[in-house]
Amino acid sequence: MARGAGAVALLSFLLGQQILSVLVAGEDPYRFFTWNVTYGFIYPLGVKQQGILINGQFPGPQIEAVTNDNLVVNVFNSLNEPFLLSWNGIQQRRNSFEDGVAGTTCPIPPGANFTYNLQAKDQIGTYFYFPSLAFHKAAGGFGGIRVLSRPRIPVPFPPPAADYTALIGDWYKANHTDLRYMLDSGKTLGFPDGLLINGRGWNGYTFTVQPGQTYRFRITNVGLSTSLNFRIQGHTMKLVEVEGSHTVQSTYSSLDVHLGQSYSVLVTANQPGFDYSIVVSTRFTSKIISTAAVLHYTNSAGKAPGPMPGGPTTQIDWSLNQARTIRWNLTASGPRPNPQGSYHYGQVNTTRTIRLANSAATINGKQRYAVNRVSHVNPDTPLKLADYYKIPGVFSVGTISGSPASGGAYLQTSVMGADYRGYVEVVFENSENEVQSWHIDGYAFWVVGMNGGQWSPASRQIYNLRDGVSRYTVQVYPNAWTAIYMPLDNVGMWNVRAENWARQYLGQQFYLRVWTPSTSWRDEFPIPKNALLCGRAAGRRTRPL
Repeated sequence: MARGAGAVALLSFLLGQQILSVLVAGEDPYRFFTWNVTYGFIYPLGVKQQGILINGQFPGPQIEAVTNDNLVVNVFNSLNEPFLLSWNGIQQRRNSFEDGVAGTTCPIPPGANFTYNLQAKDQIGTYFYFPSLAFHKAAGGFGGIRVLSRPRIPVPFPPPAADYTALIGDWYKANHTDLRYMLDSGKTLGFPDGLLINGRGWNGYTFTVQPGQTYRFRITNVGLSTSLNFRIQGHTMKLVEVEGSHTVQSTYSSLDVHLGQSYSVLVTANQPGFDYSIVVSTRFTSKIISTAAVLHYTNSAGKAPGPMPGGPTTQIDWSLNQARTIRWNLTASGPRPNPQGSYHYGQVNTTRTIRLANSAATINGKQRYAVNRVSHVNPDTPLKLADYYKIPGVFSVGTISGSPASGGAYLQTSVMGADYRGYVEVVFENSENEVQSWHIDGYAFWVVGMNGGQWSPASRQIYNLRDGVSRYTVQVYPNAWTAIYMPLDNVGMWNVRAENWARQYLGQQFYLRVWTPSTSWRDEFPIPKNALLCGRAAGRRTRPL
């Protein structure tokens, strides 16, 4: 080799090494978790039952992360049936393969493991994980996720003295296998047996506070069937964050938390030194049940005098009016330093309106639930894998209409097509007499309106096009509608589902296929190298390790 050519080759090598080191050094941090999923006996309502534990814990371990962190979660399935975890609110940017629901990811077989590679890309806030298959959620396996802002990004409130998670939810004393059998037999679950706070029953969990200090409480409804109200005896709550959005800091004496929703509030320990009740009770139910945890002052003289605080019960207007007060903080930073309000969502023209009507139905003599007449049935192969490998016969795009239709409900694998970079208006229409709670994987969306009665184009006149909150789960009140705006900026196969877990299990869900003809990694990542392959995708290759 000539000396000049050798010098050029050496320089190229050194430059290559320098670029490599910059790429490695500049990569976002990694956090590693190893989880073993097992059965274990739990007694949340004083009755022995089989729970699902993660590393022996019920609820499961808390995930702590910072914006853009990579989360590597190695899950060992020590159950006797297939298992999957999903990550409520983590958007899986360009990577629906990792979403962990039946339509995207093969289950982890008994005795096997799978490593999820997630990223909290451009996200902050309060989220949770849960088991997505086989009604496992009724046995536990869920836990909280906190995504903190990066150190140099301003947060619109002082650092709290502590950051507490409050996982609230209804609970059944029956094992999940018995509940699943009831649903498979065409029956309904009936009313829950009780309520839990962080997996504990009445006064079974304590939050300790120092007098004069302010604390952050991240409240998430991880239950199966019931909207809940959260309140603290003798204290008010300042709302600061909803599902990844900083909010206008309004003060509340109690807060409605619907299924799958998350809220962050600040609570100041500014009362005399006692033990105060943190009360959770059901909403919109014929029978009201409640539970309590303890807010323990370090200088406590015992139980606080006076009755436990009462809360709203069946009042829908009260909840609707409260929901309208939850607004986006336009001047606060989100995951990036620029103000949240710098994106003027209300000034963007929508490209499509999708109307979704939920319904209850009897199909083949069994209870089912549907969206626009279609009661979803999971196929033998995850939809995302069938799409990636172009496997025919698994699903067809367009099997669910983009608007309600008359006629009876029917069983079908339900996939709606949508174009990448569209900007859609979605209207959830609820003609039933119970509250609905809807979640969309892969996205956050702006809640622009909700009201009673039937939606029509004239309903847009009351839309909030300035500071509607951006979130990932929204309620729809009985005989009412809720409208959202959503930019389709995340390619993939995304689950749109009811957060009422029996309704989801019995068909009130579908998949939104956000598609582009591009095969660039800038638009969508390739299939993970370690992806599990099942059904008609079994035996195929992912890509070289």
